[in-house]
Amino acid sequence: MPLKDLSAGAPATRNVDAVVVGAGMGGLYMLYRLREMGFSVQVIESGDDVGGTWYWNRYPGARCDIESMYYSFSFSRELQQEWNWTERYAAQPEILRYIQHVAERFNLRPHIQFETRVTSATFDEEQLGWQVKTDHGETYQARFCIMATGSLSAANLPAIEGIETFKGDFYHTAQWPRDGVDLTGKRIGIIGTGSSGVQAIPLLARQASHLYVFQRTPNYCIPARNAPLQPDYIARIKSQYEDIGRRARASASGVAYVGPAESPLKLPVEERQAMYKRHWAVGGSVYSATFPNLLISREENDEATAFIRAQIKATVKDPEVAARLSPKHYLGTKRNCLGTDYYETYNRENVTLVDVKQTPISRLTNTAVVCGDQQYELDCLVLATGFDAMTGSLLRIDIRGRGGVALKDKWADGPKNYLGLMVAGFPNLFIMTGPGTPASLTNFVLAIEHHAEWISDCVHDLDRQGAALIEAREEDEARWISHVNDVADMTLFPTANSWYLGANIPGKPRVFMPYVGGFANYVARCAEAASNGYHGFKLTPCKRPVEA
Repeated sequence: MPLKDLSAGAPATRNVDAVVVGAGMGGLYMLYRLREMGFSVQVIESGDDVGGTWYWNRYPGARCDIESMYYSFSFSRELQQEWNWTERYAAQPEILRYIQHVAERFNLRPHIQFETRVTSATFDEEQLGWQVKTDHGETYQARFCIMATGSLSAANLPAIEGIETFKGDFYHTAQWPRDGVDLTGKRIGIIGTGSSGVQAIPLLARQASHLYVFQRTPNYCIPARNAPLQPDYIARIKSQYEDIGRRARASASGVAYVGPAESPLKLPVEERQAMYKRHWAVGGSVYSATFPNLLISREENDEATAFIRAQIKATVKDPEVAARLSPKHYLGTKRNCLGTDYYETYNRENVTLVDVKQTPISRLTNTAVVCGDQQYELDCLVLATGFDAMTGSLLRIDIRGRGGVALKDKWADGPKNYLGLMVAGFPNLFIMTGPGTPASLTNFVLAIEHHAEWISDCVHDLDRQGAALIEAREEDEARWISHVNDVADMTLFPTANSWYLGANIPGKPRVFMPYVGGFANYVARCAEAASNGYHGFKLTPCKRPVEA
């Protein structure tokens, strides 16, 4: 039951049941769930509109890597039926329009404060709640604080000598100007060939007089084979949404598509090569799903990657460039990239691939990137350097739990939590789709729905049981983190220096953060904890009855 508003006489402080930080898809669905249960909710968002990741990432070519028809909320049948996606993999503007439609359809905007950053969140042991402060000088007193800040939202700005002196145009893919930029005829440099870089590079190459791609580590790029969606296909999927959702929730990946049950290595060489070609031609996640033991079997992964390297060699005309573009890590141990004409782009005369692993970037001048004794003169520099993933957006806020302990100190050696949802010593603080969860390895929308539903059910159960607070128990927190790492060590994931390990951020602890045990298994564990009286969590009884 919601708490009574106690803000009378204290104009500088607003009392609400819950503060939700972030108005991306996670924040919006969390708001919807709590509001429908009768709780007062304040969402605080740094941007001037909803969208989260899809508000900020407006770079050329930005697209989802989950098929559009599955990258949408399932909580409302009417919403599913009324919205029509136009492409197999929707572009950023269309996804943003969808999120805006959700906000408007369910009248969520009145509960969101835009262009406001949360600077601190402190647990108030006297009031048994959270004091949340903003950069506007406001303070919110809330019983619950829910961090929907996103796993991929804290942009990584690399420390390059002279970066502040560069006189040309300067952009980060995660902070792209809303109205876009005209780079026609410019000498463009782009640093980074992860997912953002892979999507942006073909489009930048078409605009540039010359494009210099500064690559440290090549990534696998599977062709998206993007295309317009036909009305009969849309109608067929809509008629099957209920079944698709059931299969997705029962899967390890959160996606309804299921590949072969047995390893293709059991087939004759000719048959499996033909299978790889067919699935490569379909594109998207279908190729990876060809290999059921991709992240466990080195033999299976070796064959999957050998086929991709052969495609690169056949596509890229310059053998030396093809060799530089051929990754050495196991497929899937870094987030797979989907792209369009990515490898073909390196056949253009106005594109140069610069290997900065062999010759690192030493500095920037006013007009150039310097690698060894070579200078690359530029009019524009694009940073596709990704994010301080999973923990960055949380640790950039001063979050303090019992006794004033800072979350950044608690997580100094890596994130610690139970089920990825709560942290010992930080009562009534919930984290959505962060470390210790499978969200970054699965369909984010499905992961968001699961977390919002689990958290809102938990909040309801606390009142039903007469509890004021819930937090993770330290011993269960330690067991969960040990389990997350033990499961990861059974796979090939730790063999790659990925953002899953924090390897892209200098000084960040090298700890494997996502849960690789599968979405369905994770959901079952969360449900089991809740049904067993929130086993693994500590509940504190109310000092006084909760007021309706």
